[in-house]
Amino acid sequence: MSTTAPAPGTPGTLDISSTPRVPLGRLVSVELRKSLDTRAGRWFTGSIVALCLVIVVIFALVADGVGLTYGDFLLASGSVLGYFLPILIILMVTSEWSQRTGLVTFTLEPHRPRVVGAKFLAGLVLGGALIVLAAAIAALGAVLAGAEWSVETGLLVNGFVVANLIGIVLGFAIAMLLMNTPAAIVTYFIYTLVLPTAVAILSAFQEWFADLAPWIEFNTAQATLFEGDYVPTGEEAAQLVTSGLIWLVLPFVLGLLRLLRAEPK
Repeated sequence: MSTTAPAPGTPGTLDISSTPRVPLGRLVSVELRKSLDTRAGRWFTGSIVALCLVIVVIFALVADGVGLTYGDFLLASGSVLGYFLPILIILMVTSEWSQRTGLVTFTLEPHRPRVVGAKFLAGLVLGGALIVLAAAIAALGAVLAGAEWSVETGLLVNGFVVANLIGIVLGFAIAMLLMNTPAAIVTYFIYTLVLPTAVAILSAFQEWFADLAPWIEFNTAQATLFEGDYVPTGEEAAQLVTSGLIWLVLPFVLGLLRLLRAEPK
């Protein structure tokens, strides 16, 4: 037994063949609005900004202004942002599955790769805005402390911008891989707190593991990004790429495949 689809224009059918796609820019704006529409999203974003401000102001009031530079305040503000920004990205991705709104989202836009791409672009836009705001907060701290207006290029590019962009991609990868808010946040804390501590302890007692750690542990390999204008050697760059493939690229690819195939409920 076979069935034939009714021709367009047949009474009782709806012809959507000529309906244009939703523009990608509109999808990105929707994802941005969704990330800030919820109470958790608004409060968490505001808390990140407030915490950066508090840390920088305390640093400006307590630290001796002699010898301080704008780069010192940039590092303080960027460290706070870099720690919590991936969690904000996790909430942006997992909310579709934790709050069970994915069915609505993927019904209104059935091309799931476009939704994922819009979420990623929205995360970059939101993260970029917070990076700029964190830099402005650092500038405020430098004014309060009377610090010198100087910053090493390596610190600005690698330690501040690149490090936070890596955090955005990492949060997105973990969120796609697990698609559950509590599990993704716990995994992120294990990755940023437990894993580096375990690696440092093992490296202190095993010389062979100390040589191996930068090749297999991404946090260890990123240490050179925070050393001002220091230029990594060829070996250090290879360590960064290798560990990044393990802890960043591979989870991102596996998470993307899982998200594209998962069944919304």
